[in-house]
Amino acid sequence: MHKPFAATRKVKAQLLAPMTAVISAVVSAAMLSGCVTNVEGGTPDGWEPVTPEAVPEIAAMVPEDIRASGKLSIGTNPPFAPFEFKDSQGHIIGMEMDLGRAVASVMGLEFSPQDMDFSLILPAVQAGTLDAGISGFTDTEERRQNFDFVNYLYAGVQWAQQPGNNVDPDNACGLTVAVQKTTYSETDDVRPKNEECIAAGKEPITILSYDTSDNAALAALVGRADAVSADSPVAAWAVEKSDGQLELIGDMFDSAPFGFAVPKDSTLGPAMAAAMQHLIETGKYAEILAQWNVKTGLVDQGLINEEPVGGK
Repeated sequence: MHKPFAATRKVKAQLLAPMTAVISAVVSAAMLSGCVTNVEGGTPDGWEPVTPEAVPEIAAMVPEDIRASGKLSIGTNPPFAPFEFKDSQGHIIGMEMDLGRAVASVMGLEFSPQDMDFSLILPAVQAGTLDAGISGFTDTEERRQNFDFVNYLYAGVQWAQQPGNNVDPDNACGLTVAVQKTTYSETDDVRPKNEECIAAGKEPITILSYDTSDNAALAALVGRADAVSADSPVAAWAVEKSDGQLELIGDMFDSAPFGFAVPKDSTLGPAMAAAMQHLIETGKYAEILAQWNVKTGLVDQGLINEEPVGGK
């Protein structure tokens, strides 16, 4: 059921403010429009930058062309809080940005994030116009055919709804579910469930695919969708910022590794994994994630495609 705009304006601002500098969000029965201005800094209370020093032997592992450029050029797609989103000044911040910056620092590189459409990041990495993709990528067998993944976290899928909607993620036929397009939630969760509904002769799931995770969460918050499916840290963040207007549904499922995407068989992968190993050993890795309230699913060693690659 749609709620009046006046009753939800404050809640929408709380959900969206940490995610973008300026977001349009007026609610009608058929669409979202309007304007909410971000006035918050974005980083969690007590956040401090983590800037490790370069480690020469790890820096020497970096491919020569990247080392010569002096920077690690990566593609990312905010808003996808807490992984990446923009603060009130338009700077891209978030858990992945802090971790990627620390990895680059250990390799002796400047961290250079590029804001771009999610669906274009992996093709740009494959084409060589970006060094890596850091944008909440789930490390899947299909993606491993063309990319390697420097793993940094295990997380799953979580659904969220307005309190009282009584949505069951395992029995969603006939419901409307919001997702961010081309993410794991769309391709491996909701669309396969919809195919099962159709095959069983049941009413299909109406899938609302959005360019950003905040708009998917907003659709559930204002009642345009019965629920939203998202990566578990993203769903938890949206619920936390919703002032009680969203709640998590059931348990996390489909736990999978997340990772930084690099070209297949590139020597950049082992360099980044060695940098990750260094961050783990020095405690900087856990420190970075804890600042974003991510304390479960952590890896205990540097991994590429879930395989150990050794230390420094």
